[in-house]
Amino acid sequence: MRAIEGRMWSCAGTNGTVNGPDQQLCYDLELVLFVLSVVYLIICFPFSICYNSLLVLVNLYNKPAMTMPDVYFVNIAVAGLILSLVALVQLLGPDNPQWAVWNFNREVYITLLILFNISALVTMYSTTLLSLDYYIEQALPRTYMSSVYNTKHVCGFVWGGAVLTSFSSLLLYVCSHVPKIIECSKIQNKEVADSIMVFIGFFVPATAVLYALILIFRIRNQSTPLDQDSARPDPTMHPLLVATVCAHLALWAPYYITLLVHIAYRPRASELASRYHVYYFVKGLSKLLAYSCSFVVPLLYTYMHRSFTSKLRQLVRRLDCQTEGCSDQQMERQPQVVVS
Repeated sequence: MRAIEGRMWSCAGTNGTVNGPDQQLCYDLELVLFVLSVVYLIICFPFSICYNSLLVLVNLYNKPAMTMPDVYFVNIAVAGLILSLVALVQLLGPDNPQWAVWNFNREVYITLLILFNISALVTMYSTTLLSLDYYIEQALPRTYMSSVYNTKHVCGFVWGGAVLTSFSSLLLYVCSHVPKIIECSKIQNKEVADSIMVFIGFFVPATAVLYALILIFRIRNQSTPLDQDSARPDPTMHPLLVATVCAHLALWAPYYITLLVHIAYRPRASELASRYHVYYFVKGLSKLLAYSCSFVVPLLYTYMHRSFTSKLRQLVRRLDCQTEGCSDQQMERQPQVVVS
């Protein structure tokens, strides 16, 4: 296996020299990426931890009121917490040599890569399945195919599938220790794992989610007797669903596009490292955008979900009553929501 891929490029190039204008451009791009990394660590990272934790805690404290979309958003929030921690370790490490707190060995890098891939797969497929289940509830409101009970099991399969898919990264690490095996010599490059992630982690879910959105918009434009069915999903969830899908695709697409470029230019990797500084700037920027997805999605949920504020108030009251003590009359009853 080659050196750690997460390390930022050097403005000195591969031969230690860079032309004047190219060197100045490289330093400017490196400074911009450094400033953006600082902004992420100061603003996005704390808010990501806060909003994702609130999303998980509020829904776990109101389990009887959880709906199918809530289960998927809790799943996305857990993956967002993992992604935020990976971003913290990466941005305080070799990604930013100006302030690197620590350096990675190969084992730590592989671990971070696996966690990053698992989080990426869980968030993308949770969003995709949320879109498909929302369409099912719109088209067949009383089949209960997308019930909360079924959704919890589906989320378990999503995590299991993400772990198995990320196994390719672990396989690369194992093969780097036993290069004499013929099979390992054939797969001992990171581009194989990148190709798998681009296809399974982006193209497949992106195609499915766009198809689901087309079906949802089509059925919403059709007036049917089922429109008055009380079992149909909350119509206020539709803007949240569209905003979540757009945010995921917009924030993750640049990262997977840079992976495609890296795969295509693999024979000229040294040329890219020494001359195409813009590419490496875009690569670092795309990773920051992917990290910021863990902040944007829970922010959308907390501000666009109709009942989140009331659930949060109930949680705060319940915690106050546990610390200060409340009578049974002061305890607000938990509202019962029909689970679809």
